[in-house]
Amino acid sequence: MTPDLRQLRYFVAVAEERHFGRAAARLSMTQPPLSQAIRALEETLGVELFARTKRSVELTAVGADLLPEVRKLLASADGLRPLAQSLARGEAGVLSLAFVSTADYGLLPNLLRDFGARYSRVRLQLAEATSDVQIDELVAGRIDAGLVIPPLPPQHAAQLSYLPIAREPLVVAMPTGIAREAGCRLDSRHQADWDDEPVSLTAFADAPLVIFPRRLAPGFYDIIMDCYGAAGLTPRVGQEAIQMQTIVSLVSAGMGVALVPQSLRNLRRTGVVYRPLAEAVPVVETGLVWRTAEVSPVLAGFIDIVRAYAAPVVDTRALPKRRAR
Repeated sequence: MTPDLRQLRYFVAVAEERHFGRAAARLSMTQPPLSQAIRALEETLGVELFARTKRSVELTAVGADLLPEVRKLLASADGLRPLAQSLARGEAGVLSLAFVSTADYGLLPNLLRDFGARYSRVRLQLAEATSDVQIDELVAGRIDAGLVIPPLPPQHAAQLSYLPIAREPLVVAMPTGIAREAGCRLDSRHQADWDDEPVSLTAFADAPLVIFPRRLAPGFYDIIMDCYGAAGLTPRVGQEAIQMQTIVSLVSAGMGVALVPQSLRNLRRTGVVYRPLAEAVPVVETGLVWRTAEVSPVLAGFIDIVRAYAAPVVDTRALPKRRAR
């Protein structure tokens, strides 16, 4: 048999009162049933918890050692209801979230900061992954949600929900040498890593392009290729990489140029400058995806945070064009 919580509460009362009569009064019961319950507990455990005399009741060595453990167990039991209520409200629990590397330089830190401020008892399990990997993990039930770049695979569209969050323009990341050849303003140390002066794609059209592999990020890849195509250009792909920090590092090494989300300006690398494009600016979208049929209270809370960031689509082609070098 296993001791029940009622017996354990009786044990604590007798241990604290050192008297069956006072313990019974404290528990609003008579002494005989209390004595019987303590004896039954001792038989269940196979040990004596109290040394009884006519005048006193003292804990045995085993009883004294057991008392703090029983108190912990009862405290845990008493906390079950509040914990269950917190879990039901999404105020506690675990959220498994994956994200594309492009989200790591602006969107993700803001979301996590706001979510943590409101749901401090939720434990986050974070993993960086490409959009295709995230979809596979979602369908398999190994993550709760993901920050991805659309489109979603049509074969999974029926079981997934998608919420657009951020749409940001692409900018060009260039090595300082190529930036200088493209006519970009640089300071005396060539370290002006951002300037609002736009640069045309034609100014660096011959430079190798560093880009995500299409098989891993078809939506992002096609946006970049369409940008070149709209300008009548066909880029020469020099290197491929699956993480944004790697792409920018390759640019820093002089391996080529890259079109990256504007928030990547926060990723500083020696010898890399960022400039807006003079052409109609392509926009890359990031959104939250999750299994439609499985929205836990914790995930529902995160979705509420995300909705506050959702912004209307901005057609950058309608923006006034700036003169480029």
